[in-house]
Order: sequence, then C-alpha cells, then structure tokens
Amino acid sequence: MDLNQLKEAAIEATTRALQQKFDVMPSEESDEWEDEYRRQFALMKQRYAVDTKAIVRPPVSAGPALQLPELTGDREHIHWAEQVRADRMREVTDAARRTWMARTWTRAKLWVDTRDVPVATLLQRTQAQYDDYRRKTNEQQKATAAAAQQKAAAIATHQAKLQKAGITEEGLIELIDASERMTPTPLTDKLAELSGVDRNLRVFATADPKTLLVKEKNLTGSHDYGIERDEGIVADLKLFAAAPAP
Repeated sequence: MDLNQLKEAAIEATTRALQQKFDVMPSEESDEWEDEYRRQFALMKQRYAVDTKAIVRPPVSAGPALQLPELTGDREHIHWAEQVRADRMREVTDAARRTWMARTWTRAKLWVDTRDVPVATLLQRTQAQYDDYRRKTNEQQKATAAAAQQKAAAIATHQAKLQKAGITEEGLIELIDASERMTPTPLTDKLAELSGVDRNLRVFATADPKTLLVKEKNLTGSHDYGIERDEGIVADLKLFAAAPAP
C-alpha cells in the first residue's frame, strides 16, 4: 500500500467512525474530523505495517528550483517540518500553489500539524486563503505596473522638455566652464548635480544674488569656485534637475 492508498483508507475509516459517533457528520474542517483522521491514519499505518518515511515519492516537475525560505519555530519542529514540506512540494502538482505555500507557510508548526492531512483535503481547506493571496498579488502587480507606466510617462515628458529647450548635461557643463569666475560665497539651495567625463559638479545658489557656487570633484581632487549667476543657466539647471526620481 502506497501513501495515497493509506490516506484514502484513513479517510474512509474516518467517515465510517464519525457517522457512527455523530448524528450530523462533522465537516472536514472540524477538530473532530481532524482528530479522528489522525487516529485512523495511525491505525492504518500499524495495520498495514507501512513505513511512511521509507516511501519513495516520485518528483513533480516544478520548472526552476523553488527557493524555500527558512522556517521558524523550535529546532525539533523545524527539522521535522522541513521533511514534511519537502514531501508536500512533491505532492502539490500546481506550481503556483506550491510557491504560495512555500512563501507563506514559514512557521514549522503549520507543516507538522498538517503532516497527515491528505493533500486534496489540505488544498480544499486552504483554497480561500490561496484565492485571497492571488487577489492581493494581482492587485499589487497592477499597481506596480501602473506606477511604472506613470514614471515612464513622467520621464518621457521631462526628456521632451529638455530636448525642446536644447538642454543637455554636457552643454550645461560647458556653460559653467565658460562662465566668469567669481569669489565663492556661502551656499544656499542646491540647483543641480552634473556628471561629465571624470567630473562631478554640484551647483548651488548662494547668499550673493550675483554668484553661483560650484563644488567639483575630478581626477585632481575637490574644488570649490564661484561663477557669475546667469538666470538663463539657473533656469536650465533647475529644469535639468527636475527629472523624476529613478
């Protein structure tokens, strides 16, 4: 007798026992059904001398190997639960359902407590939880896709504005290099950050309305210097810096 036959026999014995004991048959989700099933399963193992640990279970094709998270609980439970989980991953044929169980059943006790429940019964009992998980996952995926589309649209709009204004990062650096040097004054608001070949420039407004401060890092080190403030350059720097966050 294989494991599936053993479980089916235990289910039949459970049904008979409960029909004799109760006027109204308890549901398969009740504690009475669960307790009786465990008792009948243990009796069937003893009666037919079935060693469930020695049963070789055929692997189920699951595509790429599923990364199983670490289980939580005491050491004894975890060791036992890892074996039960491995068996369940072979028994559950639906790859999406296996993934859900692996990701959400992280408490070792869950696997241990349901170790003798037939896989069909287990899937039926957890169907509502799985459906709720799928609904929330789909909603999250839609929200993520919508946010990505919104971000892409914002980036495209910003790029179109830069293109229309003829603004490029290289061009802004060239304008700064061509600007008249001024005595540095205390900085205030950051206007933009620019990157060129082996260069990084951070441009700030200053307390002096006629001066901008540039903090540059290049191959020779760090340098601070002032440049003449030009409102056209300031406007271009602000538009460049208005790019949506990646």
